[in-house]
Amino acid sequence: MTKKYDAVIIGGGHNGLVCAFYLARAGMRVRIVERRDIVGGAAVTEEFHPGFRNSTASYTVSLLRPKVIADMKLHERGFRIIERTISNFFPFSDTYLKLGGGEGRTQAEFARFNTNDAAAYPRYDAALEQVAQVLRDIALQSPPNVGGGLKALFAAAQQGWPLAKMPIHVQRDLLDIFTKSARDFLDGWFEDDHVKTAFAFDAVVGNYAGVSTPGSAYVLLHHVFGEVNGKMGAWGHSVGGMGAITQAMWLACEEHGVELSLETPVDKVLMERGKAVGVKLESGEEIAAPVVVSNVGPALLFRQMLEPGDLETDFRKRIANYKTGSGTFRMNVALSELPSFSVLPGKEKAEHHTAGIIIAPGLDYMDKAFDDAKQFGWSKQPIVEIKIPSTVDSTLAPEGAHVASLFCQQFAPELPDGRSWDDCREEVADLIIDTIDAHAPNFKASVIARQIHSPLDLERKFGLIGGDIFHGHMSLDQLWAARPVLGHGDYRSPIRGLYMCGSGTHPGGGVTGAPGHNAAHAILSDRSMVRKLLRS
Repeated sequence: MTKKYDAVIIGGGHNGLVCAFYLARAGMRVRIVERRDIVGGAAVTEEFHPGFRNSTASYTVSLLRPKVIADMKLHERGFRIIERTISNFFPFSDTYLKLGGGEGRTQAEFARFNTNDAAAYPRYDAALEQVAQVLRDIALQSPPNVGGGLKALFAAAQQGWPLAKMPIHVQRDLLDIFTKSARDFLDGWFEDDHVKTAFAFDAVVGNYAGVSTPGSAYVLLHHVFGEVNGKMGAWGHSVGGMGAITQAMWLACEEHGVELSLETPVDKVLMERGKAVGVKLESGEEIAAPVVVSNVGPALLFRQMLEPGDLETDFRKRIANYKTGSGTFRMNVALSELPSFSVLPGKEKAEHHTAGIIIAPGLDYMDKAFDDAKQFGWSKQPIVEIKIPSTVDSTLAPEGAHVASLFCQQFAPELPDGRSWDDCREEVADLIIDTIDAHAPNFKASVIARQIHSPLDLERKFGLIGGDIFHGHMSLDQLWAARPVLGHGDYRSPIRGLYMCGSGTHPGGGVTGAPGHNAAHAILSDRSMVRKLLRS
């Protein structure tokens, strides 16, 4: 080993950058090693066809924590979010629904379908907001380490106290969200399928499950605890794409002396006497550091970057059962014109073109998509969210043309009968285009070029095992103190000196920066404790 650092971080995704920033700001010498030729992980902006740029994987923003934005001075480094006028547009077979634009407007939209649902909406929104605020409050707190003694018990009580103080009806809502399916949860609030569909979609985003799958209601909540420009639950577009966020983060890291090595894939975590002491690169180079921080998912870290003998039998068994695979198929397309929908015709830019356009006409449709994926490998009628960022950001496409992100569900992480996604990706891409074309008949003819990311492509390109955009299922058994496994939810792995800072830790997936923030504070706390012991 010739190069020594205080910490080496595996992976230059947004959480790795956040973690590096806090460590370097505290005076540590930090090096990030990233396997791709660009920093940012899954939050990057790249040209996929001459003149057409888009957010390659992650494509929209809301969950990034305000504290991280402020600490890293991202606004001063060019970070800017454009809010959606309306949040989502749902074309059905003979009508459409627009969600967002304020409570009164949403109520009026719901009243077109069901007046009872329109009246129920403010109560529903308030109930979710109360629960979402709890998530916001604990997002930047390290979960208690179960089995960690009095300190862990105190932390659990401290984080659980806001829940205990809530009115009983709010506690019931919280229990329902964590245990029920999205369908059952929404059935308790609304009557009309169109209205329920407008909310149920969030329950399957990045979730290989149907809306009737128990526990799917939680993912619905995970997508509403964010904020944009101080507006709770809002979503927006990062000017310049998602890569503008991570480029601003890198500038903050660089200012504090963080070193970055691109095209530098890690082979193994180096061990000595049961402790992590650095990393070995695929090139054979070794980098020494008493702190190794993994921004890759738990499945990749523990199954591929460590030897089986490095882990205790019980932990090895539990991590082998860690569930991954989000059922996601991701595409970017270059368009010659905007889609004209059968239920709302027009190729000129309108507010629905700037929203998330959701092809998911009904709860049964969404459940059928999941059932198909389990049986055949992919949905015969997939769920598709279309986002056209060039409608608000002209830097992404040539004048008069557009780029669109297609976020598609449900697609099995592993295909049945031994088939490979390499053999099916073009066929499935055609199916997705045809699905959109059935609602917007000019869409297929407007496609100039397309970039395809099957679940296997997402794994190869971004290290997302099973194509899992969240680094692991967001299920009750893999949340909070049990993320990734119970006993190691505090960002500390079972190996001394090895920490986790990615989305496979609390509070989970999305571009939040919270895992990176929390992991850095756990590392700095341990470092401070060691120094105190050495001085005593």
